[in-house]
Amino acid sequence: MPLAGLPALSMRSWSDNARDFAQAMGESYKRFGFAVVRDHGLDREIIERALASTKEFFALPEETKLRYRIAGGRGQRGYTPFGVEAAKDAQQADLKEFWHIGRDLPEGHRYRAVLPPNVWPKELPAFREDLAALYHALDALGAKVLTSIALYLDLPGNFFDAPMRDGDSVLRLLHYPPTPPKPAGVRAEAHEDINVITLLLGAEEAGLQLLTREGRWLDINPPEGALVVNVGDMLQRLTNHKLPSTTHRVVNPVAERAHLPRYSIPFFHHFAPDYLIKTLPGCVTSENPDRYPEAITAGDYLQMRLREIRLA
Repeated sequence: MPLAGLPALSMRSWSDNARDFAQAMGESYKRFGFAVVRDHGLDREIIERALASTKEFFALPEETKLRYRIAGGRGQRGYTPFGVEAAKDAQQADLKEFWHIGRDLPEGHRYRAVLPPNVWPKELPAFREDLAALYHALDALGAKVLTSIALYLDLPGNFFDAPMRDGDSVLRLLHYPPTPPKPAGVRAEAHEDINVITLLLGAEEAGLQLLTREGRWLDINPPEGALVVNVGDMLQRLTNHKLPSTTHRVVNPVAERAHLPRYSIPFFHHFAPDYLIKTLPGCVTSENPDRYPEAITAGDYLQMRLREIRLA
């Protein structure tokens, strides 16, 4: 049934009729830039273990967490403390701290020079196993979602397989601490995601909103166990805005819930660093001429955007 205008789609229908599911999902992206997906098949135990390890990490003393901040690492691995990242053009940093986990690559891999190795907190023996399991599960689920997007765009179902192979995808563990009575800023200022698509596990606390075409902020509170999936700027650029990257934010809690922290775990799917983002011919029409006549690699685009949000 609709969720405040945003449809909740069942992935069971993906198995029954992949093209019908792709059409429904594509229409949700076209309208909102977002979709809510249930019956996705993620192992609930993997999610619960990952969330428990996430909470354990952020409960560590600040001096312990700071040992895992990587100088010059652009926040792409390990710990980024409270008050560092900001939305593009924002005056205040977001009220959050986070941890990034990337793809593990073997020695000698051609992307090892640009995709840094992961770091793992020694204080939490189960952290690596718990979060690596979730990384791989979301990576695989994202591949299914991208197959549906390819079908919606009238492309071969495997179109995204090569561009995403060994891509710079990142699992982010987010902690928004309790907010003071008069906070200087918000949990996450209005922004668009940089990447291809984002898979977001539902948070225990509310706050996520998207900006509709009509200029209205729409609360996104997915059913228990469902995922929120949204289009990022890289996919918007590739599709010449046929699939829009929608502005969204995480607002501060109401007063009676301000004492509670908020945790969420988004997975940012990225292209391989050397993939050339070049407008798809099928997304160019006389009514929608090519907005990006100059192509750019995914790696260069990422670096440009990281500078805008104060991580590079």
